[in-house]
Amino acid sequence: MPQPPQAESFRAEAADDVTGSIHKPLPDLPHDLGPEDRRRAFAALATALDPQGEGSAVTWENPQTGAKGSFTPVGHAYPTDGKVCRAFIAQVEENDHDTRLQGTACRGRANEWTLSEISPWRKS
Repeated sequence: MPQPPQAESFRAEAADDVTGSIHKPLPDLPHDLGPEDRRRAFAALATALDPQGEGSAVTWENPQTGAKGSFTPVGHAYPTDGKVCRAFIAQVEENDHDTRLQGTACRGRANEWTLSEISPWRKS
């Protein structure tokens, strides 16, 4: 499987993670994923969201843990607040549990994607 460009990275970040003294939770993938599962998942997500890409689903798998999944971009990338954002649908399978998610991630000038929102998938 082709590797994503090294210049791109991915991290979960809330746009405004503090309100007074109450911290907002960071949007993230399922917490059961180990570090290597997460690395592979975020690499696939960054590839799927690339505005120059095909716009098709990108899969990932960790044969050592059995975790796997896919990310499918939804619609075109769009600019907002000096960033490029794109919506996606995800499927993550780990520990005999299948999770379907939907969300949005944005990439700033440093080519670093951040999750701006993620939630359980709701079929429209």
